[in-house]
Amino acid sequence: MTNQKLTILGVVAAAMLVWAVFQAQWANRKPPQPDVPKYLIQGLAQDKIAAIELTAEKDKVRLARGEKGFVVATKDNYPAKTSEINAILAACLDLKPAELRTENSANHADLGVTAETARYAVSLLDADGKPLAGFFMSKSSEQTNEVYVRPMDGNKVYRVAENNWPYISPIDFVEKELTNPNRDEIVKVTVTVPDGSYVLDKPDQGNISLETMPEGKQFKGSEYKSVFEAIAGLSLDDVQKESDKTADLKFDSSYVAQLKDSTVYTLAIAKKDEKFYVKCDAAFMDTSKVTMTQGVKESEEELKKKEAKLLAHDKAAAFSQKHKGWIYTIPSFKAQSMTKKLADLLEDIKKPEAPAIPTPPTAPAVPAAPQPAAPAETKPAEKPAEVQPAPAAPAQPVPAAPTEPAPAQPAPTDKPAETPNPAEPVK
Repeated sequence: MTNQKLTILGVVAAAMLVWAVFQAQWANRKPPQPDVPKYLIQGLAQDKIAAIELTAEKDKVRLARGEKGFVVATKDNYPAKTSEINAILAACLDLKPAELRTENSANHADLGVTAETARYAVSLLDADGKPLAGFFMSKSSEQTNEVYVRPMDGNKVYRVAENNWPYISPIDFVEKELTNPNRDEIVKVTVTVPDGSYVLDKPDQGNISLETMPEGKQFKGSEYKSVFEAIAGLSLDDVQKESDKTADLKFDSSYVAQLKDSTVYTLAIAKKDEKFYVKCDAAFMDTSKVTMTQGVKESEEELKKKEAKLLAHDKAAAFSQKHKGWIYTIPSFKAQSMTKKLADLLEDIKKPEAPAIPTPPTAPAVPAAPQPAAPAETKPAEKPAEVQPAPAAPAQPVPAAPTEPAPAQPAPTDKPAETPNPAEPVK
């Protein structure tokens, strides 16, 4: 076989291989998806959006653009958190369809993209309240974990490319944090309840103490620390504007916390139906002016102190202005710490018990030596003696009174006894 024939055969084999690969790719190619847009909402400028209406099953939220940004209209126009507004707008405008599932409206309910069956319904409105765009979004499918979306003005239903839609609740769009000073910055707390008031101090980073500790009392456990630091990490559960609806709230307790920089936070507290409500205020108590002397160069440390003072003053003023006229629902555990009675923080000081004095071991009893009895005086018996009960043990014979020992009797012998001489002294 010549080289020319080999070359021809090689070319034919290569052509057949290319044709086989092409056929395989053509057979496995998915049919093109008709009319699948890159984004569900296209060409909509954010500055045209004057309101956002969201329905999350039972929760309904309306966000409206105000003079200083968006507000939560369903929460008495409370200022909305800018980061949350940006997040929901991005979620709407970045929503990507992956494929068309149906155009038949009879399938909408089964796919969960009707007003009655959708998990979310979102409408973007202009300044006149007219819809700019909107859609229904389904729950995640239990079988496939897929999520479907349908524009409100059409019948086409798309599978969503990425299921990263945020959960929506009305309170998610407000700043939940009320106060959160550094715990080390708190120097004084005053608690006032209907039963009285008390003051907790923490001077110079020392231990927390009661301003007037009753005699014989001391702190019980560590609950007093929770009271002292309750202003730190305080968040809200709900918010409403002060109005006739809140007129029946009785703010008969208060919690006042003072910081090192002289900022004072004041919370008026009310309780109704097992819920706690607060009104917030703040003031900067250092009224001395911050001055700069022309021509005098101050140290960097001194300049930082003056700057910190100005910032703290402005922060307290902004806090007071922001929360004026608003009533917040706060967690019960925080409110209970802020309204703790003094009696619940104290206990009696236990008096130290006297150390037990050890009892010396008892020596075994030694029977006393019998004492000689005095000679009994003989009296005429006037009457028979009373019969005494018999003793438990036989009585021992009473020894006779001691006398001079009698001379020893000589041993008996056959000799007659000698008669002592009367003139000789008795030995």
